[in-house]
Amino acid sequence: MERLVLCVLSVFVSQEWFVVVAAFTQSLDSDFTFTLPAGRKECFYQTMKKDASLEIEYQVLDGAGLDVDFFISSPSGHLLFSDHRKSDGVHTVETEEGDYMFCFDNSFSTVSDKLIFFELILDNMDTDEDPDDWKEYAHGTDFLDMKLEDIMDTINNVKARLMKSVQIQTVLRAFEARDRNLQESNYDRVNFWSVVNLTVMMVVSALQVYLVRSLFEDKRRLRT
Repeated sequence: MERLVLCVLSVFVSQEWFVVVAAFTQSLDSDFTFTLPAGRKECFYQTMKKDASLEIEYQVLDGAGLDVDFFISSPSGHLLFSDHRKSDGVHTVETEEGDYMFCFDNSFSTVSDKLIFFELILDNMDTDEDPDDWKEYAHGTDFLDMKLEDIMDTINNVKARLMKSVQIQTVLRAFEARDRNLQESNYDRVNFWSVVNLTVMMVVSALQVYLVRSLFEDKRRLRT
């Protein structure tokens, strides 16, 4: 514990603390939620490097049918994946240099808009910056038993686990939003058809009463 406190104090005392913090690379993962109007198609582009990995996960959160058409195209224009009228999907691509295009198509629907969530997970996207360039700014730490490299490794491990937790929570929120919208849609549908059935029953009951009364009136007239 004392070693860890000394290490933290030494980093805080150093004038290059902000430079060390800036050495952490930002996460390349991202997620989006957007509304796709009826009869429309929306396309997105992602620039990738060679031998990297692109993972796309999407879900239709709201809209009639909870379905959408989806496809991915390579930088050369080749169709890699294609989904027809699906509510969710996950696709992973080992990429080459260039811009990848992925589109959501709701042109088959003429009335209902779709609320769509998708997440991009990018791996092996090495930047041009040297990840160890912060070392030249750290001085006076040779007397410590614990090296700054060990602290950086620990922080990076914690950061990676936190980012994974954020991704899982984001996906779970998307599932929760989709289930809630589905339940609300079913609730409205049940209420609508319940009112329709009740109205039909009342009309049929009124017709039956009218017909029965009219039959009795006809008999009375015949007797007179």
